[in-house]
Amino acid sequence: MNTQRPVLLLSALLLMGGGAGLLGYMHGHQRLGRPAIKTRPIPGTNRLEILLPQRVLDYQAKPIPVDDVTMAYLPKDTSITERRYSAPDGFSVQVNVVLMGTDRTSLHKPQFCLAGIGWNIEGSVSSEERIHIGGAHPYDLPVMKLIVRKTLEVQGQHLDARGIYVYWFCADGERTAEHWQRMWWMARDLMRTGVLQRWAYISFFSICPPGQEEATYQRMKKLIAAAVPKFEQGPGAPGAFTAKE
Repeated sequence: MNTQRPVLLLSALLLMGGGAGLLGYMHGHQRLGRPAIKTRPIPGTNRLEILLPQRVLDYQAKPIPVDDVTMAYLPKDTSITERRYSAPDGFSVQVNVVLMGTDRTSLHKPQFCLAGIGWNIEGSVSSEERIHIGGAHPYDLPVMKLIVRKTLEVQGQHLDARGIYVYWFCADGERTAEHWQRMWWMARDLMRTGVLQRWAYISFFSICPPGQEEATYQRMKKLIAAAVPKFEQGPGAPGAFTAKE
């Protein structure tokens, strides 16, 4: 028994050293993949401007400034943009896009963000959906739909509110609604090709009264279907998605 312990310890040390060496080698030889969303460089930085459309259907977009705390928390080569799309009748949707750079910690499970700002997820009504994207090369976009709830204070009154949160991830040639799938594909692609895919996390969020969840989601679906071809590199474009799901 005593002679086995040094052997096991040595084996563990060799595995740890080999794993660290492999990670170091991969980091030194990895190439950063192309974004699957439309961008342009921001002069004087290593971030990119994410080119969300100014108008979609009858919605007008207004930028939402990203606060300094969020920018300081994110890795320096992470790109982020937020906009609010408002319809003439007052219905609005907040759109957020986070694009990673060389640091994989830029993206995390969306559920953490929602919990951090006080929204509770109703697990029984969270589901993976498909939204049809038309155009010259139509496809079905996989998205995750979450229904969340929160008590809001409006003019001194406490109101029970619901929110519809729709999100997905996309990279050059790949898209998924699952966080674990994104992580697996990112590791797989890095090992196979030496390319660190530049994943983007995209979310659409709208608040509604209780009982209006389905109607709100249907309006969001139409907005997403019209907006995605304006900022994502879809099938048939350079850096386009393949048939992989």
